[in-house]
Amino acid sequence: MKTTPQPRPAHRVLVLGAGYAGLMTALRLGPHAQVTLVDPAEHFTERVRLHERAAGRPDVTHPLAAFLHRTGITHVPARATALDTAARLVTTDDGRALPYDRLVYALGSRTGLPTTNTANPRAYTAETADALHKHLRDRPGTVAVVGGGLTGIEMAAELAETYRPLGTSVRLLTGGRVGAGLSPRGAAHVHRVLQARGARVEEGHRVGSPDEVDADVVVWAAAFVPNAELGAAAGLALAPSGRIAIDTSLRSVSHPEVYVPGDAGAAAHPGADGELRMACATALPTGMHTARSIVRELRGEEPEPLAFGYHFQCVSLGRRDGLIQFVHPDDSPRDRLLTGRPAAVFKELVVRGATRYIRHSARRR
Repeated sequence: MKTTPQPRPAHRVLVLGAGYAGLMTALRLGPHAQVTLVDPAEHFTERVRLHERAAGRPDVTHPLAAFLHRTGITHVPARATALDTAARLVTTDDGRALPYDRLVYALGSRTGLPTTNTANPRAYTAETADALHKHLRDRPGTVAVVGGGLTGIEMAAELAETYRPLGTSVRLLTGGRVGAGLSPRGAAHVHRVLQARGARVEEGHRVGSPDEVDADVVVWAAAFVPNAELGAAAGLALAPSGRIAIDTSLRSVSHPEVYVPGDAGAAAHPGADGELRMACATALPTGMHTARSIVRELRGEEPEPLAFGYHFQCVSLGRRDGLIQFVHPDDSPRDRLLTGRPAAVFKELVVRGATRYIRHSARRR
């Protein structure tokens, strides 16, 4: 008697996190696997616009349903609370146990407030931009932005441009120099614009916690930390930086069935020492590479190493100015710049393009 072969179940891919890396991975994998996207939010947040939200931009989010419509991807609006790598199960805060064949750990990063000051009512971060906007709109005063990297620069310029006319003064504090990764000409432009906006720059001013700062409001932008705790608790190997250790194909070195695109993974640049910086500029391409790698595995092929190089760093300096710092593939600065209004327009096109590109991925059926 001839039997009819039973269809094999679709390959189950569980994606944790609906940021730039997770959403891109899920959408690119939708036509090829049974994809479940786990994220407590019902919307995708343009994280690169949070400084704009702090300055009063009405909204920086987009409904996830608009991206996932007719893709076959299931969205589970819950938070992952435990990972069992032996059983290949993820437990969520609403009591679900979600199985997977491949796991995409795309939980990203967050601003690293000192642990002793997480409840300080004066301390805000980019992630609390809504509350920061409400505070500054209702109560003008003194604001200190801590951190001289690109996040701190954008936040200080945006707040000074918006709230200084309302009676708020802004300082930017950093232990080193402002824009340490920029070229000398790029850093000089940042200084000029901040000064023109009325923001006072204090380089060499190292701060250990918001409690040490004399200001009505402290906006902490000193460092990003990876959301690697869930993986670490499950036994995923970590790199010295605290990010999850991954190979050149973005797979966990200890659990190769787990891929880690975006900020949570310690991806290295192929031609340079050190890890790729935490940014949208790396989240999108590593998300796309993760999807390609899993598709190759489904075909019985070996994933390829990540091939990636930077082109520029985009910096908002309020709504009317900006800086496009052109860089070498390893992210080191070139001498070439774009500044002023053209740079502001360029930056806006890049930010809009990122979201548009994600939307386009949903249509790649």
